[in-house]
Amino acid sequence: QVQLVESGGGLVQPGGSLRLSCAASGFTFSLYAMSWYRQAPGKERELVATITSAGGSTNYADSMKGRFTISRDNAKNTVYLQMNSLKPEDTAVYYCSARNPRRSYWGQGTQVTVSS
Repeated sequence: QVQLVESGGGLVQPGGSLRLSCAASGFTFSLYAMSWYRQAPGKERELVATITSAGGSTNYADSMKGRFTISRDNAKNTVYLQMNSLKPEDTAVYYCSARNPRRSYWGQGTQVTVSS
């Protein structure tokens, strides 16, 4: 069965860093582009970053550029999101998503809270 399991979230102080991981199983991971989305309370879900299936290209929302880095390890069926210089406005549930032209899958999300 398809599974996307996020981990690495938690409480961090402003200016701190976290690395999120998303472990995939049940589908051919290397054929899917991977994305991270986030949703803050009272807000709609927004795209954070995307990486192509082979890892050759990445794309970021403007507010994330220079602070967040998406990467993947196809041998481990895992995608990562390195988050640096975190701000309180980064507080949200972060979701991992896999997609190809025919299918998309979503994880359950992991909470990231940036607070002093």
